[in-house]
Amino acid sequence: MTTTEVATINKPELEAAIIDALKTVYDPEIPVNIYDLGLIYNIAINDDGFVKIDMTLTSPGCPVAQTFPGIVEGTVASVPGVVSATVELVWEPTWTTERMSEGAKLELGMF
Repeated sequence: MTTTEVATINKPELEAAIIDALKTVYDPEIPVNIYDLGLIYNIAINDDGFVKIDMTLTSPGCPVAQTFPGIVEGTVASVPGVVSATVELVWEPTWTTERMSEGAKLELGMF
């Protein structure tokens, strides 16, 4: 590649890899990964490989609120093609069990 060529990011492929990585991160209080738990609200990938994640926690008083975003950032940043990742904790809309995947509900016996 010459200095004038720019690598093209395949955003759908990169997003799928990011989701796979997020599925390796588990909520410390519930034995389900954060993606299937519905804690990830948005994944934004820009053309340069910078990723911004909007996520929430099951409650604002969650004991890992201060450290958990850093864990998620590190996990996403380790995905090949990601230049850097930032995680923003959001509280709207409020998380409910309705956001959980069917697999997560099944795993927790919620059917």
